[in-house]
Amino acid sequence: MAMAPFGARAQRAAPARVGFLGGSSSIAGRALLSCFLAELQKIGWTEGRDFKLEIRWTEGIVDRYAQYAAELAQTNPDVIVATSTPGAKAAQRATSRIPVVFVAVSDPVASGIVGSLARPGGNVTGVSNFLPSTSAKLVELLRAAVPGLTRFCVLHNPENAGKMLDLQEIKASGEVSGATVEPIAIRSAAELEQLLSDRSRLNCDALITLQEAISFAYRTRIAEFARQNRLPTIFQVREYVEAGGLMSYGLNFCTHYGRASYFVDRILRGTSPGDLPVELPTTFELVINMATGKALGLEVPPTLLARADEVIE
Repeated sequence: MAMAPFGARAQRAAPARVGFLGGSSSIAGRALLSCFLAELQKIGWTEGRDFKLEIRWTEGIVDRYAQYAAELAQTNPDVIVATSTPGAKAAQRATSRIPVVFVAVSDPVASGIVGSLARPGGNVTGVSNFLPSTSAKLVELLRAAVPGLTRFCVLHNPENAGKMLDLQEIKASGEVSGATVEPIAIRSAAELEQLLSDRSRLNCDALITLQEAISFAYRTRIAEFARQNRLPTIFQVREYVEAGGLMSYGLNFCTHYGRASYFVDRILRGTSPGDLPVELPTTFELVINMATGKALGLEVPPTLLARADEVIE
């Protein structure tokens, strides 16, 4: 394994070119980008020496995905890494020739990005977060932390097909448990700020925020709003809890982004993306912020704390 990247470099007259299409801002997304680059470094690819990185950040504006994907394709990179369902679909539309590796895609088959997980075919493959498979548990876990919750608001971006799949699962879970689920559409940072400035628009006693470029960039603001308004919250990745949210349940996003390095490495060494099966997460984590719980006046049941993979004091 140590020699494989060297062999790839030896066959190249110049450093490889890697495009990166990020869904958030450079400030909000740089930590996850670092997770990807760190794993590439571990397997022998050093930025600047072995590859050059061309980055586009959409700042959470969905309309920019198509423009920036086309710009990246025009630079003729050896591979494009695209984040999120809208990003992956935009990159797929921008090129049928350049290999595309996606991350943070909820369900690539249901979204029409690949024909199947085992045989993606074409020029697109990657790692799916498959968050719809865990979305139904968000209602269950919040009710375990705060018994008696009956009405849940769900912040989501309706222009992200992956989030609509997540929302379907949450609605189904609410119906089974007798809870009311109220979708709250957020299409831009401006809409989110407007919502957070007016508590009366959230007619609920708990808040579920789906992982998406806009919410990720504003995770600290969302957490502060929830604490100020005494709203128990749950998210899909731990970064929101580290920013002050109450709970999260889902995959480790840093590990998820890092795994994209495997696909990039294989493609740069000559493997066709269509021959690389899409990977799904195998482990999920429950993270609880006890400081936030205390600020909300909650006593998180010991049984739930025992289930947690990490408790932030």
